[in-house]
Amino acid sequence: MRATSFWTIAFLCTTATLSAAAESAPNIVLILTDDQGWSQVSEAMDPRIPESRSSYLETPNMSRLAREGMRFTSGYSPAPLCTPTRRCIVCGTSTARSGSEFASKWVPADHMTIPKALKQANSDYRCAHFGKWGEQMISTPEECGYDASDGMTGNNTGGMPRSLGIASGNHAEGPPHFIDNEDPKRTRTMTGRAIDFMREQTKAKHPFYVQVSYYAVHLSVVCREETLKKYQDKGTPDRGYPQAWAAMMEELDTGIGRLLGTIDELEIADNTYVFFTTDNGGRGTVPGGDTNRLDTNHPLTGAKHSLYEGGIRVPFIVRGPGITAGSLCDTPVVGYDFLPTFFALAGGSGELTDEIDGSSFHALLSDPASENFKRGGDALFFHRPRRGFSAIRQGNDKLMLFWNPNGEVRKRELYQVAPDPRETGRNLANQHPERAKELTALLQSHLKSVNAETPASFARRNQ
Repeated sequence: MRATSFWTIAFLCTTATLSAAAESAPNIVLILTDDQGWSQVSEAMDPRIPESRSSYLETPNMSRLAREGMRFTSGYSPAPLCTPTRRCIVCGTSTARSGSEFASKWVPADHMTIPKALKQANSDYRCAHFGKWGEQMISTPEECGYDASDGMTGNNTGGMPRSLGIASGNHAEGPPHFIDNEDPKRTRTMTGRAIDFMREQTKAKHPFYVQVSYYAVHLSVVCREETLKKYQDKGTPDRGYPQAWAAMMEELDTGIGRLLGTIDELEIADNTYVFFTTDNGGRGTVPGGDTNRLDTNHPLTGAKHSLYEGGIRVPFIVRGPGITAGSLCDTPVVGYDFLPTFFALAGGSGELTDEIDGSSFHALLSDPASENFKRGGDALFFHRPRRGFSAIRQGNDKLMLFWNPNGEVRKRELYQVAPDPRETGRNLANQHPERAKELTALLQSHLKSVNAETPASFARRNQ
């Protein structure tokens, strides 16, 4: 009788503990926009740099996240191109490991993924992906562990020239922008599906993870007529993008506002983390834009496709439990850190796999200067051998390596990108050759350790 009572009590205590753990497991929402530059927001990504915001764009909900959460002033996308970034995010890998272009031999479903990691931490998690999955991803979202998704979606799903009625597929042969008064860039409908998922899981008392990967503000400019008129009346944009592009950005922001409004409505804000970032830096030119105005990514150098700051430094904001409203963190973080960070937030412990290049920055969320944050390799790595360049960020220093087709180093550029991220005219490689050599060795060691693609491999394919 006594033994039975003991085990009954033990069982009840264990059940209660597991139930409490399930209830306390946080919800996680990842909002991923497309081609949005670091300064293409109405709230400064670094308040110490006034030009890290736009005085023309109106993004009140992105601003709300910044005011209510933590801004990472040195937040990076894993790649300067959409699909490599998306592979890196879902698998926690650098492009050197999982591929730097659309096509890659890396099969995401064969490796650790965000949904697999979350369910390993807590089997109650339900996971969904809505919006743009990527080009040539090989694996479906469901094969990667998602319970719900929009499937193998890509650029055309969200509107590209052919899908918008331009037979040639060439933007130059179509109008600079398109009017869609029902569902421009699919922002309204994909937001709605994400909202339905959050409501369903909250009702079922399941902790959830949902990634909302917007198609905006990718190349084709599509917006509502009413929103366009607002910006036409507003006047000339402050940078090289057109008024229609600003309208598209506001409509994207409205979708984000609906997500935040649903979190409020469901009364789950105190147990929900919202992560906001983008897949790469902004484009250097936009259809209908004016290149005589300030660069679209001003004050950063470069744009999408490059490894200068304009191609990879992006808006990066987190709001959630224990995060001080309006706080800043200057520690560099990158999109391939999401997987280990989400795993830690979900209560996971132990090693997932040695293929993960990211590091959990969960300690920074409660203390932006935390000494408990340790990064494996102590650096961020970026690699795009097809274009002949790689980069490494360690501390305030960033090294750019430019390759010859045979794999020899052609040129080095060394920058201090913090506290000032501007690179133009600030190459320090000649003044600090030893630091340049040190970073070169660290970068090359990482590339070798993951058997990264080489410039020579791309040169052979083009022969």
